[in-house]
Amino acid sequence: MDFMNQNLLFYILAYLISGIPFGYILAKQFAGVDIKKAGSGNIGATNVLRVVKETNPSLAKKLGAATLALDALKGAIVLLIAILSGVGQEVLWTIALLSVVGHCFSPFLGFEGGKGVATALGVLAVLIPIPTLIAIAIWFISAKLLKISSLSSLIALAALIIASYIITPQIPHAPLWIIAWIIFYKHIPNIMRIIKKEEGKVI
Repeated sequence: MDFMNQNLLFYILAYLISGIPFGYILAKQFAGVDIKKAGSGNIGATNVLRVVKETNPSLAKKLGAATLALDALKGAIVLLIAILSGVGQEVLWTIALLSVVGHCFSPFLGFEGGKGVATALGVLAVLIPIPTLIAIAIWFISAKLLKISSLSSLIALAALIIASYIITPQIPHAPLWIIAWIIFYKHIPNIMRIIKKEEGKVI
């Protein structure tokens, strides 16, 4: 397999695997809930936790944690395989970007999807681990103080971008900015609810 075909295969796998809506599948299979029609309608861990918690708090924590882990891993796995295959930085960042796109615009859900935070966390933990760890710490601090997951995610995202320029200035920042804008775009409904003081507190 030549490099062009190999890279294309990685791009397709990154998009399709990250498009698997684990939150939707887990909530449907184990809680009998269609989270696309409940809560915020999002397929991510926060909405899984929020919706399932209404009827089964213990199960909600397990499904929320499983959704978070699987959404993070599905992007990271393809990236790690690509690294072992020896592809270049540009290819790795394209894989990371397509992983987030796949989750946010899933081909299995009519090109709808989640907000991309967990999947971005997975791929960025592989590519820029220290800025990502800083962002995770900022998220926990913000979540503890603000009790709002979406706002904490946006604050952590800003912290990650700033940290990336300080700690890893050599990386190609264009893909990181595109990932950030996708996440911001997917959070616009949350931002509107925050402005109206209607955003739910789930932490």
